[in-house]
Amino acid sequence: MRKLLLIALVIVLSLVMVTGCGTSNSTTDSTTDSATENETTGGEILIGGNLELTGGAAPFGNATKNSVELAFEQVNANGGILGGKTLKFIVADNKTDAGESTASAVKLITQDKVQAIIGCQTSGDSIAASPVCEQNKIPMISPASTNIKVTVENGTLKAYIFRACFIDDFAGTVAANFLSKDKNAKTATMIIDQKSDYSKGMAEAFEKTFTANGGSIVSTEKYTAGADTDFRAILTRISSAKPDCIFIPGFYQEVGLIIKQARGLGMQQPIMGGDGWSSPQLVELAGGPENLKDCFIVDHVSLTDPAVADFVSQYKAKYNIDPNAEAILAYDTANLLINAFENAGSADPEKVREALENTKDFKGLAGVINMDPATHNPQKSAVITEYIDGKPTFLQKIDPQ
Repeated sequence: MRKLLLIALVIVLSLVMVTGCGTSNSTTDSTTDSATENETTGGEILIGGNLELTGGAAPFGNATKNSVELAFEQVNANGGILGGKTLKFIVADNKTDAGESTASAVKLITQDKVQAIIGCQTSGDSIAASPVCEQNKIPMISPASTNIKVTVENGTLKAYIFRACFIDDFAGTVAANFLSKDKNAKTATMIIDQKSDYSKGMAEAFEKTFTANGGSIVSTEKYTAGADTDFRAILTRISSAKPDCIFIPGFYQEVGLIIKQARGLGMQQPIMGGDGWSSPQLVELAGGPENLKDCFIVDHVSLTDPAVADFVSQYKAKYNIDPNAEAILAYDTANLLINAFENAGSADPEKVREALENTKDFKGLAGVINMDPATHNPQKSAVITEYIDGKPTFLQKIDPQ
């Protein structure tokens, strides 16, 4: 009932936006007027954050909030942007829920009057929020949503949606190549979160590449994040299939439990996944560092990279916690947006959109970003990290082909 009411509210608010905007030309005029007013009164540029502050992806959403606030604090302390304007970050908690993500986008745009949005973290939340941003012509940049449908759906580019990370196809391909070539795996099992766009997208790319390399997927098991905690039945089936490796493109909450239960059943195969594993809580959930031996992640950046050392120190000094990879992506996203404002010479959302689309040679902590105008995906590298004594440690860097 609560979700039905939420959906109804979003529909009503969307209708109000359509009525108020009229034609697409009037939408552009309204947005431009808002930008002009924002630049000439108050000295602030308002940026929204559609983030997972609670729910399953809360560690990623809160890390993003911290990093964006740190980036904005730094630029404001250095005189701001666009001739002295300061950046104000207004955050809405989408609770790691697609419906809430849509409602958060509506609120940030129609009530808070933001000029751009940073978020969301999960692919499902970003996909849900994107139609609102598209309709209102407000640029949205996701730091870490990797599913292809975030920026391109059914072959159509979403003009106002961008990301600062690689996509699932690339991550799944990297994982498959590593396991088949570096670990000499000939057979694999996949364990997929059946309700996650992120999980399904990465699994699809993994299977395609792994089989193209001459391997075979001997079994595919499914679970539901947030509902399943006992995986011994599916692990028993996997054990009978005797795969050379296991691929789990999920989030740390379930991944940790799966690894713990798998090792408890005597399964010592290499286990690999993506950036959804990236949480300090994984070690505890997995039952300790020893259970993470021969476990690997395709990630965006390694925290042991000397290039991120200053950021890690600044982040830890301000928040008294270590950042994760998503924190670094969020810091890059904030500075990518700042760069777009400066290149646009304006806070006008349409000019900012054009500047984002034409981003070239932007140097972020997680690598150089060249935005592909046809997909709004950056061309950038991935890293493979290996758990050594419970810590994800840089193993190798993989450049896009």
